[in-house]
Amino acid sequence: MDSSSRGFFRKFLSGRVRSTIAAVVIFIWPGAGFLICVPAVQAQTAQPAPSSGAATATPDQLGATAPTAGVASSQQPASSISGSVADPNGGPVDEAQITLARNGQSLFRAWTADNGQFSFPEIAPGTYQLTIAAEGFQEQSVSVVVSPGETHTVPRIVLALAPLVTSINVTPSQGEVAQYQLQEEEKQLVLGFVPNYYVTYYPHTAPLTPRQKFQLTWKAVFNPFSLGLTAAFAGGEQATGMYSGYGQGAQGYARRFGAAYATLSIGTFIGDALLPSVLKQDPRYYYKGTGSVRSRILYAISRSVICKGDNGHWEPDYSAFLGHLAAGGISNLYLPSQNRNGWAVTLENGLIGIGFGAATNLLQEFLVPRLTPSLAHRQFSSP
Repeated sequence: MDSSSRGFFRKFLSGRVRSTIAAVVIFIWPGAGFLICVPAVQAQTAQPAPSSGAATATPDQLGATAPTAGVASSQQPASSISGSVADPNGGPVDEAQITLARNGQSLFRAWTADNGQFSFPEIAPGTYQLTIAAEGFQEQSVSVVVSPGETHTVPRIVLALAPLVTSINVTPSQGEVAQYQLQEEEKQLVLGFVPNYYVTYYPHTAPLTPRQKFQLTWKAVFNPFSLGLTAAFAGGEQATGMYSGYGQGAQGYARRFGAAYATLSIGTFIGDALLPSVLKQDPRYYYKGTGSVRSRILYAISRSVICKGDNGHWEPDYSAFLGHLAAGGISNLYLPSQNRNGWAVTLENGLIGIGFGAATNLLQEFLVPRLTPSLAHRQFSSP
């Protein structure tokens, strides 16, 4: 292999190198009933609902410290409070908790029975606050004034339904996350015009599907910059007489351009799409961006032979190396006979491609983000 041929392969073996450079209530429908007042041990102790069919029971004090707080004394006639609780449709609400309070102090607690009725017998006269709470309904309070010896019936209490809260958690699929990230990567243009698709700056990057890997490769190969760069290299080859078997003139230039573009396309499609799909590997460079300079240098260099698998683990980058070899071997089918290479040279060029990959990764780690406008406000963390 002559020096000019080797120079060409060093430029074209790595599709990834070229892409970089060229780069978110329940309401119960209760039955009917009437309430039973049950003794309460303490204000803080949960009380069980009474069995249906019972009428009333003597209520105990919840927070009172003296008989005058709510229980009728022997010096004055006893009073009582009764009533019923209904839903918005007029149906009785059973097992609704009724709390009787006075001057901000809870005194008695009871529950409605099957017909929705309740009663507080033998209480002292005065002003009381009734608080009604039932599952599936909004809490409601009613003020009641009871005279000595009065049997006070509270007007029917209609509870409003509690707001129906529906919680829906929408989690995008891994493929949808990958597609969003891929679209953002396709906006990565160095200096505003050089495509730089094969690098991800997301700390939690979703693996690409085979279709997405081919989509990325297609955009990397068939874009104006890649075509223009290939045209420039073909011109340089002709000017230096590289691949003499192609001859000179327009015909020679066309042959060089076709061969160069074929090598670019074959290497990129095999090394960055086909093999990564078969071997389940990610062809992209994962930007580190944190840590000491030395650790970042070692990271970048090592990623020329290590890639992240679709399982999220680091593994040897078989795809890139085999892609280099395949591109070199296939190019022997269309290069002029006098410019073709043996397998030893093809292997050598594959190793050279790894070296160029390490150099490219260093540029990606330290220089390229500074020259990419779409990354100006992005915060980075280690992959």
